[in-house]
Amino acid sequence: MHKIKDIFKKFYAMQIFWPVASLIALIFLNFIIRPGFVSINIRDGHLYGNLIDIINHAAPLMLISIGMTIVIATQWIDISVGSIIAISASVSASIIVISGNVPLAILAGIFAGLICGMWNGMLVAYIGVQPMVATLILYIVGRGIAQLITGGQILTFTNKTFIFIGTGYWVIPFAVYIAVLVVGIVFYLMRKTALGLFVESIGVNNSASKFAGINSKRVIFSLYVICGILSGIAGIIICSNIKCADANNAGLWLELDAILATVIGGTSMAGGRFYIGGTVIGALFIQTLTTTIYSMGVPPEVTLVVKAVVVIVVCLIQTTEFRKMFNGRLFHSKNNLKAKKVERI
Repeated sequence: MHKIKDIFKKFYAMQIFWPVASLIALIFLNFIIRPGFVSINIRDGHLYGNLIDIINHAAPLMLISIGMTIVIATQWIDISVGSIIAISASVSASIIVISGNVPLAILAGIFAGLICGMWNGMLVAYIGVQPMVATLILYIVGRGIAQLITGGQILTFTNKTFIFIGTGYWVIPFAVYIAVLVVGIVFYLMRKTALGLFVESIGVNNSASKFAGINSKRVIFSLYVICGILSGIAGIIICSNIKCADANNAGLWLELDAILATVIGGTSMAGGRFYIGGTVIGALFIQTLTTTIYSMGVPPEVTLVVKAVVVIVVCLIQTTEFRKMFNGRLFHSKNNLKAKKVERI
């Protein structure tokens, strides 16, 4: 029993505790309202169910959220990821429509994300433009570029091989494998190489990092490139899932969900320590919340309000001040119970 308490105390002290607890609470709420929400069925060798759908739809959000996390860890931000998704989707769809060459379409979509990331990184790291302003440029212009690529049309396609990326199954959705692979690569880069240490060092004190010999410009540039590549991959997944490239709506507002997933995951907007695992849980929470709102029949005009309220509550309960207040009250109540027992004796 004591071992279980010790494990719980250690888990409670971890940054990932509240994101996990919030996700479990949200799934439990859905289970109470609709017991069939957590059921998973097997049909034709594939797993189906609400939980599988949530993981599938959360895959693109995980990718851009991870990119957002490593950028925010240096005290910067990238609000252009939604537009990069639109550009990548437009490039890939155009090649599929014109030639049907799937490998070329995938590489072109990723390359488009890489170029966008290099643009943002150059503006922020080497030219010195404020991150919000630098990425706002591509945020505004990006969808115009996507419109030019598609000729102002919604490009549809029927290439089964390319569509498999977003809709195919190998027991579970194929997009989940992509997300797991990419997240694993980024996790390795950030936790098993010096890059992660450089990121946290720059986030804590950029000036001190320069004096320590860290080339902060190169690091920040590389982070924006990684973020662009991840957004490009997310664009390919979204494009293949909906079987078209919609320059106006592809990735719309996803940059906000990515920031929320990052914050819910425990990464501070002030930079420094970052939590890739927490961001993944945050992305799952955001997608689960979205699914919950729609399944409960919440009117569309108040959907964003409900979502905002829940996110605010989750962010508040994982702050250090809240923890101190909660622990203080819990400790105070335990002391009162002990005092009452002593008085009875």
